Amino acid sequence: MNVAIIPARSGSKRILKKNIKDFSGKPIIYWSIKAAIDSSLFSRVIVSTDSEAIAEVARQSGACVPFKRPESLSGDHAIIADVIAHSIEQEVASCIDNVCCILATAPFISADDLKESFSRFQEGNAGYCFSAVEYNFPVQRSFYTDGGSVKMFFPGEYKTRSQDLKKSYHDAAQFYWGKRSTWLAKEIIFSENSQAYIIDQERVCDIDTPEDWKRAERMAEILGYPR
Repeated sequence: MNVAIIPARSGSKRILKKNIKDFSGKPIIYWSIKAAIDSSLFSRVIVSTDSEAIAEVARQSGACVPFKRPESLSGDHAIIADVIAHSIEQEVASCIDNVCCILATAPFISADDLKESFSRFQEGNAGYCFSAVEYNFPVQRSFYTDGGSVKMFFPGEYKTRSQDLKKSYHDAAQFYWGKRSTWLAKEIIFSENSQAYIIDQERVCDIDTPEDWKRAERMAEILGYPR
């Protein structure tokens, strides 16, 4: 049995009521719920929240909210692995084979990506399979400033041609497939025990700040969302 769990706590400080803020005519969490339902992969689409306002929007969008997230897992420093493990335990863990953690603010997530990534997840032996995206500039060229001076993170790569540098990727902040046992063990997601499912850069926007939100809205207009 597969279950989708969407963490959506209240108390967002940088974007007020972020998880239920309107995006393309719907509360943003609606798009994550819709993609999960449209994929037909899940016996349950669950929203883990401490907020009755979020819970009501989740139910209206087609998800279920069978329990309330405890205060100890709802603060600024709550870890997703702990939230997912708690949700699995509430759902009778022995009945669940795989869990997909889907972020509430991922409006460009698609049912097709969920289905394709799950297929790859099933074919391999990894504990996790998560959405990822290629950096649009070589990280080997990155640097930081220290007292006004510039220092490279990877000075050994200074003379390497950009076309010879290894491609690098980062979390696309959309979804994370995991085996029940892997989630309960709270294993590290970004490790050799994981697979990365690569998504096009044009469909990725990690929404943390008001600037991110504006960028996502511009992306939605360009991509013709909602579809």
